[in-house]
Amino acid sequence: MSLVSRRAVRVAAWALAGAGLFAAGVLTGVVGSQSTPGVIDEAADRIQATAARPVDRDQLERAAVEGMLKALGDRWSAYYTPSDFDSFAQALEGRYSGIGLWVREVHGADVAVSSVQPASPAAVAGVLPDDVITAVDGQPTTGRSVGEVVDLLRGPDGSLVEVTVERAGTALTLSLTRTELSMDDVVVERLAGGVTRIEVRSFTRGVGREVRQALADNEEDYAGGVVLDLRSNPGGLLDEAVEVASLFLDGGPVVSYEQRDAPDKVIQAIAGGDTTTPVVVLVDGGTASAAEVVAAALQDRNRAVVVGSRTYGKGSVQVPTQLSDGSAIELTVGRYFTPAGRSIDGRGIEPDVLVDPAGSPAVAEQRALEVLLGLMAALPPGSG
Repeated sequence: MSLVSRRAVRVAAWALAGAGLFAAGVLTGVVGSQSTPGVIDEAADRIQATAARPVDRDQLERAAVEGMLKALGDRWSAYYTPSDFDSFAQALEGRYSGIGLWVREVHGADVAVSSVQPASPAAVAGVLPDDVITAVDGQPTTGRSVGEVVDLLRGPDGSLVEVTVERAGTALTLSLTRTELSMDDVVVERLAGGVTRIEVRSFTRGVGREVRQALADNEEDYAGGVVLDLRSNPGGLLDEAVEVASLFLDGGPVVSYEQRDAPDKVIQAIAGGDTTTPVVVLVDGGTASAAEVVAAALQDRNRAVVVGSRTYGKGSVQVPTQLSDGSAIELTVGRYFTPAGRSIDGRGIEPDVLVDPAGSPAVAEQRALEVLLGLMAALPPGSG
């Protein structure tokens, strides 16, 4: 399955710092750019010929594309450089060279840290979620897009990058060494009482297979139920998310999305999943896009109890299209709907059991175990 032919509906506008863009989308084929004489070409010619400060033609073309996207008034539509798109391909494979940050847009003009990869350069340096990135290598980031900030953060393995963050009104400048990192997106923990906690950090390629393997290894390991931890999961490949949801469903709808000038597309679960083992899904404000799809599907299908705080609410569908020079544009083309017909976009998912988002993560985990214990107790004798 090639990068430009595999169906993967891109829904998260989160970016992996040092790895370019990453989320789930419908990846289309390369669209060649055809030069059409018009006012854009005329303006570019005049600027190049007479402007006091010479500007490279590539810069003008990029500015023109970004201007057209800005005219849409859609914060999710964006233009990405060839290097960003190359990094996107690496991220799909679960590897990247960077400092180990997920970042997101906040307040319309700033970029903040959404999560930090354990044992990464950023984690070792003490970068924390919600730190606002104010500068990279001395270049201010206010007003820059997520993609632009990511482009500043990314770089070759072993290279240095200076990152300034603001935390509680205090500025901290850190010198970090970029390194080749593996996503390690599935973490399995066997807990007491036959409970298995499966943390899915993002839906990169192969995640569905890893989760399936974790459940297939030994059924006794999860005889006490499953905690599916999707906290701070910014999304990823939709087909991987559907595969994970399918592990707990026996066919039926997982999600639908609207298409321009076409009927809504309904994506079905793979038949034959486990429909009896009690499941609790952990979510928080960093749970977005494809991760929200999984949580909402299991909630709507009465297959899991969702515990935590309201999710991010990223349910619009973006389509990235690669252009002839290797760059890409990403356009919003629709919205996702849960099996019950709910729109995630701008709303998020309300958990069945609310946990104060300001509390310790351990509190949410304990609440999930308590709910799971209750589900186990409610099973008919001899089941489970």
